[in-house]
Amino acid sequence: MGWKAAQKLIRHWKFLRGDNVMIIRGKDKGETGTIKRVIRSQNRVIVEGKNLVKKHIKQGQGHEGGIFAVEAPIHASNVQVLDPVTGKPCKVGVKYLEDGTKVRVSRGIGTSESIIPRPEILKIRTTPRPTVLGPKDTPMDLVLEKTYDAKTGRGMPEL
Repeated sequence: MGWKAAQKLIRHWKFLRGDNVMIIRGKDKGETGTIKRVIRSQNRVIVEGKNLVKKHIKQGQGHEGGIFAVEAPIHASNVQVLDPVTGKPCKVGVKYLEDGTKVRVSRGIGTSESIIPRPEILKIRTTPRPTVLGPKDTPMDLVLEKTYDAKTGRGMPEL
């Protein structure tokens, strides 16, 4: 990627994996789908089952060859998030609630100004957390050991 292309990368992404979007330009214009993957380095998203292209794959060890339909990336400017209340495409803004949490809201003419929830797929971890302690993990008795007493100043290094 050249330096010109790197300058035009989207800094504040409005799309997340699992969002419901509508394609607003291209051969699938007007169709809705779910974002399968976000490619931030190219400003593109892959929408599930949309923008299909034919791909010729040569036969190799362990897989058959042939012509397959594959989802191609779509530029991020050609999709818009769907408003959860009206079901129409909308712009996405950011708002802070009273308790200080940051949420995405729908913006634009004819939108409900409602909160766009985070997709459930983002809560699922792709690699599960380890349940067994490894060789480099600190034992819990050392973690919970009290090494400094604020009242007496015990444990403070000599300077």
